Formats: sequence, structure tokens, C-alpha cells
Amino acid sequence: MAIKSLDDLRKIKERARQSTAARHENETQVIVGMGTCGIAAGARTVMTAILDEISRRGLRNVSVLQTGCIGMCQREPLVDIVRPGEPRVTYGNVKPEDVPRIINEHLVNGRILTDMVVAKI
Repeated sequence: MAIKSLDDLRKIKERARQSTAARHENETQVIVGMGTCGIAAGARTVMTAILDEISRRGLRNVSVLQTGCIGMCQREPLVDIVRPGEPRVTYGNVKPEDVPRIINEHLVNGRILTDMVVAKI
């Protein structure tokens, strides 16, 4: 499709947004900040701990994604939990040993860990 107007561009953007949203509509998402600041703060080991814990528990309908810099470098590693129909919750200063608690309490049981939350959208 050739883009001939701003309206054409908006239509393409909306189709892409709907396509992406539909892909994860009924899944819980775990998003790990993997920008250079996150990696330097230990995000790789946190990501590994998340993947291991989800696998160990045999959890289904969970997507583990990574993103670049979230903008709160002083709070890295950052982990977002997005459960369908609920606000996005960002946990900060996450360590591998925090992962089982986050997975059990928030991902599985829907209880937000207020002592670790740095943002809620």
C-alpha cells in the first residue's frame, strides 16, 4: 500500500496496533527492560530466572518479552507484569531471588507486590 496521506499512515498504524494487541490479547505478559542500563544492572540473570520459574511451574498463556530502555535507569532491572484487563505494573530493582515471589504473587495470584512497585499504568 502506497502512503499518500497522513490518513493512510494512521490506518496502517491502527492495523499494526490491532494485530499486535490481538496476538497477546489473552496472555499475561512479563516484560524485562533489556537496555544497556538494565543489562548492566543484571537484567539477563533476572530474565533467565523468569524463564526458569515459568517453565518450572508449567505456566501457559504467558509471554516473556524484552524491551529497550524504559527510562528509569536508577531502578533497573525493571520487570513489567501485564495481566489481561489489568493495569501494567512495573517492578524495580528486581533480583533473581525476587522472581519466584513476583511470579507466585502477581502473575499467578493477581496480588501486586506494593513494596516493589515503581509504576502502575
